[in-house]
Amino acid sequence: MTLNNNRIRPGRGPRAVRGFTLIELMITVAIVAILAGIAVASYDWAVTKSRRAAATGCLMEQAQFMERFYTTNMAYDQDAGGNAPVLPGCDADVATYYNVGFNGAPAALGYTLQAVPQGSQASDDTKCATLTLNSQGIKGESGSASSADDCW
Repeated sequence: MTLNNNRIRPGRGPRAVRGFTLIELMITVAIVAILAGIAVASYDWAVTKSRRAAATGCLMEQAQFMERFYTTNMAYDQDAGGNAPVLPGCDADVATYYNVGFNGAPAALGYTLQAVPQGSQASDDTKCATLTLNSQGIKGESGSASSADDCW
């Protein structure tokens, strides 16, 4: 019996053994790259918004502290002993990306708190930039947002 190596077995023609072509592979790589680019940009924006939300939460906590201070001392600027209020600190995550504190010294009947972005947050969040909250509950921003509601 002689073996004929030139003979093609049934169902194993030249088309059946074929793999991916280079063009098919390049199209797949291009699609994956486009999807990855969109995903990374969306992730970065979500991180920026979550940091901003943490800063607004910290401003609200500090405003609540100032209202309790006022209730106890009937003034925002000092207690009965003449001591100025010392704001509670924010979470370490907020402090990394925002400098939160008074915008100027508090007056007897009012104050303004601000959260100034720093580091990468300053360049990533130009929409809202510095966030403010005053003793009347008025919220503000210094960025390119159409209104403070877009940032709060």
